[in-house]
Amino acid sequence: MQTYSSGRGLAIATLSAVIVALLINTLSNFFPLGGQNVGEIANTVLDGVLIIPANYAFAIWGLIYVGLIAYGVYQLRPVQRDNPNLRRVSGLLIIASGAQIVWILCFTLQLFALSILPMGVILLARVGPYLNLGTGEPRPSRKRRWLAQIPFSVYLAWISVATIINVASALYTAGWQGWGISDGGWTAIMVGIAMVLAGVVAWRSRDIAFVLVYVWAFGAIAARHGDRPLIWVTAVVAIVINLAVLAVSRWRYAQAKR
Repeated sequence: MQTYSSGRGLAIATLSAVIVALLINTLSNFFPLGGQNVGEIANTVLDGVLIIPANYAFAIWGLIYVGLIAYGVYQLRPVQRDNPNLRRVSGLLIIASGAQIVWILCFTLQLFALSILPMGVILLARVGPYLNLGTGEPRPSRKRRWLAQIPFSVYLAWISVATIINVASALYTAGWQGWGISDGGWTAIMVGIAMVLAGVVAWRSRDIAFVLVYVWAFGAIAARHGDRPLIWVTAVVAIVINLAVLAVSRWRYAQAKR
């Protein structure tokens, strides 16, 4: 009875944490503490941070929160809330949701260097669920795949992209000179690093959702910088390479199963 009760409490707390984070995120767009919301800051204060994608890219947060709420409802079921893997995942999601709120506060107050800390917490708290849920392993149930694995794949992928952007923003506002390398050059390097990260996941896990988030981000970076060949060409090359690695990895896996 105690396990059942504690499992129910954790499940309720998990869904509540997601909803509270969503509400704070939404309210920050209309009533930002520093006078500008995240999007406005990205387009004004951080306009010189070239790794920031076009505005439409951030619409993915809607998909992320839909997925997290779907997971929150999924893990409420009695058969799920006493699952030890899901209990670990849910506990980490509560931590990530709290860190998300702290990040919003730091970012809207333009404390960019400080905002790296909660962003790092979110990133680390997403890696655990990604591994615990066995993304890339064969034959998960359809519900588990769509209501648990895919939401966390999308969330982790976007948070890893956002972490790169966050660090770049902190360096930019601190006046870092880039060791003599141009802004466009550093942006191409960062896109290349992101491409390698997505490629490793594509090769090892064959995770379509994860890779498509990076494709989405690279496409939005290319769209924002159509007048900068170095950046948009690098972004397009990253898209092609990541999709090719994903296709080859999935083909090899299919061949091995025969």
